[in-house]
Amino acid sequence: MFSFRTTPLEDQTDRALLHGRVGCFCTQNSWDTLRGRYVYDIFRERGNLETVFSPRDTELTPLTNHIEFDLESLSRLDAVVVEIQDVGTRYFNYTRDVMALMDMLGLLGEDAPAMYVVDHINPAGRVVEGGIPFGECELGVPKVAHRHGLTLGELCNLYYTEIGGRFALHVISVMATDSSRQLLPWTIAPASDVPGLFTCMMYSGGGLWNNTTITPAIGTARPYEYIGAPFIKHSPLEVIPSPPGVLMRPCSFTPATGRYAGEKCFGYQIMLTPGAQYHSLLHTLQLMRYFTERYSQFELLPAFSLKLADPVLMDYLAGVISFADAREHVKLEEQKWIRKAKRYTLYDDQPVRMK
Repeated sequence: MFSFRTTPLEDQTDRALLHGRVGCFCTQNSWDTLRGRYVYDIFRERGNLETVFSPRDTELTPLTNHIEFDLESLSRLDAVVVEIQDVGTRYFNYTRDVMALMDMLGLLGEDAPAMYVVDHINPAGRVVEGGIPFGECELGVPKVAHRHGLTLGELCNLYYTEIGGRFALHVISVMATDSSRQLLPWTIAPASDVPGLFTCMMYSGGGLWNNTTITPAIGTARPYEYIGAPFIKHSPLEVIPSPPGVLMRPCSFTPATGRYAGEKCFGYQIMLTPGAQYHSLLHTLQLMRYFTERYSQFELLPAFSLKLADPVLMDYLAGVISFADAREHVKLEEQKWIRKAKRYTLYDDQPVRMK
């Protein structure tokens, strides 16, 4: 059973929420601005909060962006309330955790608790980049575009259909939540490596750097806006790929954690001019092809192809096809994804391609 609801979570009259054993699957983004509390406080005050599934460390601690849970804990519940801030990209860890949660609820069959998703606005908007994974891909990744243009509730609606879910799924509209009207969706950092507004615009392509020998500046204040490595050398004669409206500023940084922790890295800050439309995936692929040709130290690590999950774009990186061919391929894949995604949208606006 699926339902889409337009009244706040605390006003729902389901027996599972009022009197059942409730687990909350949440991050720091479950803060209620009107009442000054987190989502789990609703059930703590009612006396029926059974457990809280949340990131294992403080919210801005690097490398802790996963929520742990198990079948035994879920089997004791009557309802599980999910509230995270998705960032619009298919490989975001917390969203993958939600999909894994749905898989586990599916295993419980008729004994599964009902799932309630408190929906949030997608900070990356309705714009789409890339296509659905095909060929070999990472485990636990939803079959959506790199930048999917959906809300978490819509993603759950899609995934629920794909896995043939038999547990009850209820999505609480973004418009039913006070914080959605009062806060921009990046006001509270969704994760330690997604600290602000521009991060979500960079992440659909920038997340791929994590599987290469260039770091996207994880362990600094500006991840995915900066990229670099100790082996990069700046040159005044260099013409680095940059689409219209994008500036590439030579820079240096020293990550506090992750790849090259404590080492001085040289690289670039990706700077967007006001009003620029930025296709992070295509620009990232251009930069990777450039660095492949320029530096022998630049490598795509073994898991990279599973994350990209697109053999045609792998051919572009290998120099087999041109950028024009890769761009046309991406255009067709985006059109396919949009046709599919529209079947699962819950709001009036629809996913769109970048013009």
